Amino acid sequence: MSDAVVPAPASSEADILSALGSRSIVLVGMMGVGKSTIGRRMAARLRLPFVDADSEIEAAAGMTIPEIFERHGEPYFRDGEARVIARLLDGGPGVLATGGGAFMREETRRRIAAKAVSIWLKADPDVIMRRVRRRADRPLLQTADPEATVTRLLGEREPVYRNADLTIASRDVPHDRIVDECIEMLRAHLCGAAVSEQPSDVASAAR
Repeated sequence: MSDAVVPAPASSEADILSALGSRSIVLVGMMGVGKSTIGRRMAARLRLPFVDADSEIEAAAGMTIPEIFERHGEPYFRDGEARVIARLLDGGPGVLATGGGAFMREETRRRIAAKAVSIWLKADPDVIMRRVRRRADRPLLQTADPEATVTRLLGEREPVYRNADLTIASRDVPHDRIVDECIEMLRAHLCGAAVSEQPSDVASAAR
């Protein structure tokens, strides 16, 4: 018998890191789908830095996002958002959670495609509303009918979100289960590894 040391099988996380190189992982999707929560946990699994683009925008502007909207309007905010995301992508690798409207800008989508792997966290309108209805920090929902606003935004944005590299159903299951699915699909996408059959709730929600 040979005394040679047999290397331990590489973990999914190690495979992903090797294949990523200097690229980042970018989470896109509507408000309330869990981009920051899932992103933070995924970054911990991969031992990568986590950055929330909205937090970076607030730090750069010295004011909250609702204040930016109120004082300067949405176009001003979107321009600053694009600049901040471009800067963050240049600092990869890492895990980046973006605001719900960030992926709508073509320039930002091109940057993400060139410097990252994108994951769309997709959620149904009722899930989104349950998570955001009590929060006052969503400027786009400060309307007479927030549910109609969410439905309209989904209609506008989902065709664009579909351009993301991967789609994961965000639903009411433990966060670590979503993270596991992200890790598995990332490895399959980057390394050509097989993906185990998704549970029926994922398959139906991801359609």
